[in-house]
Amino acid sequence: MPLSHAQLWKAIDGLARREGLSASGLARRAGLDATSFNPSKRFGPGEPPRPRWPSTESLTRILEATGATLGDFAALAQDAPDRPSTVPMLGLAQAGQDGFFDDAGLPVGDGWEQTELPRPRDTLLSLRINGDSMVPLYREGDRVIVDREASDVRKGDRVVVRTTGGETLAKEVDRLTTETVTLASINPAYEPRTVERRDIQWMGRILWVSQ
Repeated sequence: MPLSHAQLWKAIDGLARREGLSASGLARRAGLDATSFNPSKRFGPGEPPRPRWPSTESLTRILEATGATLGDFAALAQDAPDRPSTVPMLGLAQAGQDGFFDDAGLPVGDGWEQTELPRPRDTLLSLRINGDSMVPLYREGDRVIVDREASDVRKGDRVVVRTTGGETLAKEVDRLTTETVTLASINPAYEPRTVERRDIQWMGRILWVSQ
């Protein structure tokens, strides 16, 4: 069955996330213009907007750049339904009481709030944790979702920092000044590290972790 316009673009976004990239980063890796996969390029003018389809050449180049097969791409398209932006939330103390779960373990009744999930956008990327500096919070192989353009990072936030020297660090913000950022590890075997702001390419807050 042919893929729809929405499925093709969702597969491209899914492939980018799988590689720890934004849609723009995926385009650059494939040697394409960085704006090739921007949301603004996915529809043309008109009322209703006219769908624009990725070219066969651009699809071939991203598959070659990532080592993905057509089967991988099709699976991403088929397995990428629209996800809810929130999930039910309940305090652990309440969760021990009756009336909040049915016999299948699904949420029922009143009292549930909502936890907002990260919504896909170009500033989000996924990274795999390497090393043990953030153990036991993050373990080797865990995947984190990072907003690399978070502008209100504060002390205590867990962040990923990309330095101009090419390092990518997952740490906790211990201290912020106008000139430096001090990054702490959860693992006490690692000393805090102070990085000059001029040496930081970007610093993004960790929004989610898959363990």
